[in-house]
Amino acid sequence: MQQRPLGRSGLAVSRLALGTMTWGRDTDADDAAAQLKSYLDAGGNLVDTADVYGDGDAEAVIGSLLGGLVPREDLLIATKAGVRPGNGRRRDCSRGHLLRSLDASLRRLGTDYVDLFQVHGYDPATPLEETMSALDHAVTSGRVRYVGLSNYSGWQTARAAVWQAAYPGRAPVVATQMEYSLLERGVEREVLPACEALGLGLLPWSPLGRGVLTGKYRNGRPADSRAVSPHFAAFVESYLDPRSSSIVEAVVTAAGGLGVSPLEVALAWIRDQPGVVAPILGARTVGQLLGALQAEYLELPAEITLALDDVSAIGYAYPERDD
Repeated sequence: MQQRPLGRSGLAVSRLALGTMTWGRDTDADDAAAQLKSYLDAGGNLVDTADVYGDGDAEAVIGSLLGGLVPREDLLIATKAGVRPGNGRRRDCSRGHLLRSLDASLRRLGTDYVDLFQVHGYDPATPLEETMSALDHAVTSGRVRYVGLSNYSGWQTARAAVWQAAYPGRAPVVATQMEYSLLERGVEREVLPACEALGLGLLPWSPLGRGVLTGKYRNGRPADSRAVSPHFAAFVESYLDPRSSSIVEAVVTAAGGLGVSPLEVALAWIRDQPGVVAPILGARTVGQLLGALQAEYLELPAEITLALDDVSAIGYAYPERDD
């Protein structure tokens, strides 16, 4: 699998990443091991997780596979913190919470460092400088190699990256993780321009439009799909609309012409968008993952890329477009 630099950093990552949101809940340890082995065999090296995935179970599953299935030094681990499960304060990016969460993640992962530590969302109740100083401490203490953001708006992304770049010795922000797919292109308005200007690599989550771009929902909702899952039904529902359906039909048509699957077309499109480093594959089963990994070998013809650009285009107006 080809590799790309993660933003303006020396870290090279495979151009498809492995997500673990379902691990420890919908994906058991055996299936997770099979996924990780298949991913590594394909040349992948970046596994993304978070402290709230399965209430920590996803990290624990990864930790159980380190050393046996894969040497720690052969795997790049990215995790996130800053979201509190349950009711009450949803975001907590205070210094205390971030560092406590990091220590708990390291225990579950069974390692003394993570390669990428990402703030899971913007917290308006905590001063930005406090959040970023926690990331600096995580790096200088040796517990984190690189830092990033997730689900920050354009101005929030720019403010955090500029703050870190303003003083020598602060840990630079090298990446941000955002939802991005043919069904959700909102990051193109402000987040992607900020990333390109400030040297951040983009890691798209849900690059298959929460599974809708596979085409599985064209004729209903399969009994084993996320759309009927108690955990993810609402997550998928917003993309079961007429606009999404027209985009899915375009993807299916392109896939038929190329003799590949719709998910390969959708992944190849997002993988090659400007600023994108590695879409995160969130497969529930090893079979789904193997299908997604085939996208590594697909290069979309320019005319198909342009057609998909057109059918999924989003609007621009002042101030993003001032003409």
